[in-house]
Amino acid sequence: MADIIELNATDLAAMLCSRVCHDLINPIGAIGNGLEVLADPSQGEMAEGARDLIANAATQSRAKLEFARLAYGASSTSGTDIDTRECERVARILFEVEKADLEWNVPLILLPKHKAKLFMNMLLIAAGSVPRGGQVTAKISGGTGEEKFEFYSKSDTEKRQRTLVPAGAAGLVMGIPEEGYVDARGIQPFYTGLLARMTDMELTIGLENEQFYFTATPKMKSAETAGNTASEQA
Repeated sequence: MADIIELNATDLAAMLCSRVCHDLINPIGAIGNGLEVLADPSQGEMAEGARDLIANAATQSRAKLEFARLAYGASSTSGTDIDTRECERVARILFEVEKADLEWNVPLILLPKHKAKLFMNMLLIAAGSVPRGGQVTAKISGGTGEEKFEFYSKSDTEKRQRTLVPAGAAGLVMGIPEEGYVDARGIQPFYTGLLARMTDMELTIGLENEQFYFTATPKMKSAETAGNTASEQA
């Protein structure tokens, strides 16, 4: 088995910054273009379209910034725990600009900060599994310290939409990318896997019956389950 890739803090920070810039460059650029149109008296007939462009781009920018603040950054949330109501608020804003619909089956609990970040990063990957639209379900179950994260998504096949595992995500979340290295394009799923290892969560990802699944289970719980199964078979 290939060794898990390790990144130093400087490279990790640089790649995450690059990812945020990549997400923001298009909507910020659109805002600039719209403002240029509004400032040009000769393009008065384009003013209404420019205002719509600015409004849509501002919505996208806010959604991506809110997500980055919680999923990548230190967040302004006090203490070391994050309320799942804050996770839901940010998730709802994100799905205003995503093509998929969100079903939120998450109890009102406090999650340790890194677990909350893991959950939100898993959500983004799940959204990427239905790039042309569909349904994404987010779920948390289990008691305190034994939370299990589950994401399922499916596209509408009648609309010729396709459900997929985002390119390279399976290897990146496990820390063993197919290319043998990590760059800014793959840093988000790689960071998701890093958070899972930091919080002792075991990830599974794949497709089954045209449905995408992505789960995180406490490693201790996985070991106990395996042990119980072996005892039953003995």
